[in-house]
Amino acid sequence: MSRKMLIDGEVSQPNEGEVHYDFDLFVIGAGSGGVRASRFSANFGAKVGICELPFHPISSEVVGGVGGTCVIRGCVPKKILVYGASFGGEIEDARNYGWEVNEKVDFNWKKLLHKKTEEIIRLNGIYKRLLSNAGVKLFEGEGKIVGPNEVEVTQLDGTKLSYSAKHILIATGSRAQRPAIPGQELGISSDEALSLEELPKRAVVLGGGYIAVEFASIWRGMGASVDLFFRKELPLRGFDDEMRAAVARNLEGRGIDLHPQTNLTELIKTEDGIKVITDHGEELITDVVLFATGRAPNTKRLNLEAIGVELDKTGAVKVDEYSRTNIPSIWAVGDVTNRANLTPVALMEGTCFAKTVFGDQPSKPDHRDIPCAVFCIPPLSVVGLSEEQAIEQAKGDILVFTSTFTPMKNTVSGRQEKTIMKLLVDAETDKVIGASMCGPDSPEIVQGIAIALKCGATKAQFDSTVGIHPSAAEEFVTMRSVTRRIAAGSKPKTNL
Repeated sequence: MSRKMLIDGEVSQPNEGEVHYDFDLFVIGAGSGGVRASRFSANFGAKVGICELPFHPISSEVVGGVGGTCVIRGCVPKKILVYGASFGGEIEDARNYGWEVNEKVDFNWKKLLHKKTEEIIRLNGIYKRLLSNAGVKLFEGEGKIVGPNEVEVTQLDGTKLSYSAKHILIATGSRAQRPAIPGQELGISSDEALSLEELPKRAVVLGGGYIAVEFASIWRGMGASVDLFFRKELPLRGFDDEMRAAVARNLEGRGIDLHPQTNLTELIKTEDGIKVITDHGEELITDVVLFATGRAPNTKRLNLEAIGVELDKTGAVKVDEYSRTNIPSIWAVGDVTNRANLTPVALMEGTCFAKTVFGDQPSKPDHRDIPCAVFCIPPLSVVGLSEEQAIEQAKGDILVFTSTFTPMKNTVSGRQEKTIMKLLVDAETDKVIGASMCGPDSPEIVQGIAIALKCGATKAQFDSTVGIHPSAAEEFVTMRSVTRRIAAGSKPKTNL
């Protein structure tokens, strides 16, 4: 079948006598980006094959599963555990709402773990059916690229299959990394943390990013004592400083012990647990140590360097604005490219790839104003620029609007936890260029705000929008007074 293909940014008609390939597209990796790209490409009429490692909740070089990190050992099971942990605080708060709850409330970790596992197995099956229904041929095994148009799949029994493809898409995601310290084998990654047989009574978390603060919240919400160690003054480097401070206050308020500007230097197995030694000479005993110290692109076993695919210093696949590598027949989407490592971004990149290569619709993924959420308890959600980014990029003055308040629910429950919201506005154009919220329901609220930013909404349009009362969300359309005006060329100033 003759199809239009993107060549050097232009769509051109291939020659009539083109080479025959087994597949129009072969995808390595059946996570969010790979599944989306393969399904959409098949819907455009392409003959598509995809390979993925056999299913297992904890990933390795030989196991994985259709659905990928997000579905099996990432966003989905993590959110299930966040829901589970949140009930601890909800039960506490319920007492002041008239619910006569016994002082001792038991939590059954194994029951939740079983429910979580049932759900990811169900989703794994759904993703397989999505591929089958789209006409995509699924191969179970490890894939690697052996030529610009050839892939090799090693099946479970060691048998190797070789297929030719006009286009190859790399969508192998990323893997958790462990720090190179003595005793590092005693620690676990987020993979294992989602499948622990026993709930720890004492937990140490190393890291200051999404995974670190989320698991600290999960384990603390389930009753464990938690110590969180991170290198910076505040967790969540790269987010708005004011919001980082709010998250830190909330973590401490929920009973998590924070250890800023502290790293771990050694883990030692003892009869009472794992002894943790810090770079300040501190020692403590814990049941589990979670390394939440970053992830690396999953490219080591793909044979990319041998065939000339360019990688960056982190091992990520270098791609252009259409997700194409330096080899025209090879493409890459998702975390393996280390652009914006979020599931919805991988979905967007997979969609744009399919439109570009098989849909006669050259499409560049748009990485501006990507909303995201950190599911600590309570959560943080943002879209657009942080205050620090706005000041750095600003050509004119920035108007900062903030609102800090006690959520109505907390006025009765007595929980000493405030919500903070923030809008950043370009003073010259009146455009809202950033929005942040730390508090209950923030991901649900900021998703709507993200649409407004994508549409280029102004502060005047926010102000003219009628709020939903009583709700926290209405604060985003009732912030009338400027908290501070930052002149162009200024240095960031926040209420830390």
